[in-house]
Amino acid sequence: MLADFCERSFLKLWSYPNPYKDDGKELCDVLVVFENESLIFFDRRTDFPATSDKDPRVLWQRWRRKAIDRQIGTVHGAADYVRSGRAIYLDPQGKTPFPISIDLAKVNIHKIIVAHGAAEACLSASETNVSGSLAISYSTQPENDEVPFMLDLDKNDPVHVFDSHSLPILLNELDTIGGFTNYLDAKEDAIRGLDFLSYCGEEDLLAHYLLNLDENGRHVIGVKDKSVNGVAIGEGEWKDFTAMPLYVSTKTANKASYLWDEIIQRTSQNSLDGTLLGSGRFGKRSAIIEMAKEPRFMRRELSQAMINSIRAYPKHLGASSRNVSLWPSFDAKKAYVFLQVRPPEEVRRMLDYRGRRQRMLEIACAAAKNIKPDLEVIVGIAIDAPEFADEDGEDFLLLDCKEWPEERKLDYQSLNAHFNFFQSPSLQKKETRVFEFVEPQASDAIQAGNGGAFLRGLGALSKVGRNKPCPCGSGRKYKHCHYGRH
Repeated sequence: MLADFCERSFLKLWSYPNPYKDDGKELCDVLVVFENESLIFFDRRTDFPATSDKDPRVLWQRWRRKAIDRQIGTVHGAADYVRSGRAIYLDPQGKTPFPISIDLAKVNIHKIIVAHGAAEACLSASETNVSGSLAISYSTQPENDEVPFMLDLDKNDPVHVFDSHSLPILLNELDTIGGFTNYLDAKEDAIRGLDFLSYCGEEDLLAHYLLNLDENGRHVIGVKDKSVNGVAIGEGEWKDFTAMPLYVSTKTANKASYLWDEIIQRTSQNSLDGTLLGSGRFGKRSAIIEMAKEPRFMRRELSQAMINSIRAYPKHLGASSRNVSLWPSFDAKKAYVFLQVRPPEEVRRMLDYRGRRQRMLEIACAAAKNIKPDLEVIVGIAIDAPEFADEDGEDFLLLDCKEWPEERKLDYQSLNAHFNFFQSPSLQKKETRVFEFVEPQASDAIQAGNGGAFLRGLGALSKVGRNKPCPCGSGRKYKHCHYGRH
């Protein structure tokens, strides 16, 4: 379950279950590495007796030693191993090295324990417990180890402890690598900056975090009054938060965003399978890595923009036409170029067609830099216009354009004279303001516009031809099915 959650949230290229040390022993249960962020997960189930004649405090201390305390020592050891720079492998024989290099000078390691087995007993221990989550407190000198289902942990070297109830919530709500690590960073900042931080369940702390913003619009844990030296989060915060119409409408609107994840996931799988075409490989810098940095609400807007652009492709232009869009990123120095082309069939069948399309994408990205000189990174995505393509595949390009000498600018201006990217008199510009949380009426408009069938159909377009059965299971040919008609 943990591996599946991590793969879905942190995607295939950066999440690895059961890596091994150089002595053939397991390093941890799941290791996630994305740029300078590293997550070390340990997952254990230790059943707590449902009924027993023994003192509940004795049972609790026994369960805690097995499920928590031993794992704390183990996760600290795993973090020390990663920081040592010793080799990590994907197999116990040491034949397959861990595929991602770790910059030991910059790596930020988060240590996470997932403890299963006490939810039922935790629920039955208190009439006010609404979920079965463990209550947790971080303090300088942990002492409270006798109160059942209350963990008092060391704040000086914090370890995150999740349970059967809180783990799915966290990885479903914070289902991007940046969203999850930002939460852990904010939590660790609060743990270190306060004398104590306590909460009745990890999901309650998450609700506090999502509703709490600083002056820069970043989610934080704590209060603005710096004279406050401790924070306690009450029971039921998460339950109240998820009942808010604003939360429900945002979750509905975010359904469109998973088109972005699907593109990353499918391309990542092609890379892992060795079926990725072209010269690109996913190292420290790549288009896919830049796409994975986007927060959930920006993925929603980018996915919606992609859907709208595909639907609005100008049909009257005929064959040998193209349409290009330029979209902003959450990072003000980054942008996306989305290029759709409709080539004549004889051109599409040429052996070097994909190379030509990639070259066209490169020129379009450079044209975007020339009209937006402040950009430092541009991600290009090119496809054949789905309305007119039997099968398709995406081309990706990463243009690192922080340095952009005049000679390079003029070269691309000359190349763009043929295509006229971002120079056409028919160019349309739209400005909008994007919010992380979506008001209920806005959510209805977004949901009506995205079309769940469209997402499933577009996601399958690169896998099936338009004359093959539609993946929706209707039995119709893709091009005749309502799932396939865009």
